[in-house]
Amino acid sequence: MILQLIDIGVRDKQAHPRLAGRVTGHVRAVLLESRDGQEQTHELVIPVWAEGTSAMNEADIDMALMLRAARIIDRMRARLGARARG
Repeated sequence: MILQLIDIGVRDKQAHPRLAGRVTGHVRAVLLESRDGQEQTHELVIPVWAEGTSAMNEADIDMALMLRAARIIDRMRARLGARARG
């Protein structure tokens, strides 16, 4: 089985209500699964968080959230025994 990440983006984000410096949000990830010659697209919404600093701009925060989601997807691939295309 091959799982390929074909799109990723921040769907929403907000400051954590109680923890200063933490940002929570949801990242939308689109995966393409290839198995036995068949392809299936999966759209996931992954809840994520990241620690922010005053030096970070909006793009930095978005990148931190997407990197957190990418690590979650990598763990899912490993658990399923899937590999990445490319």
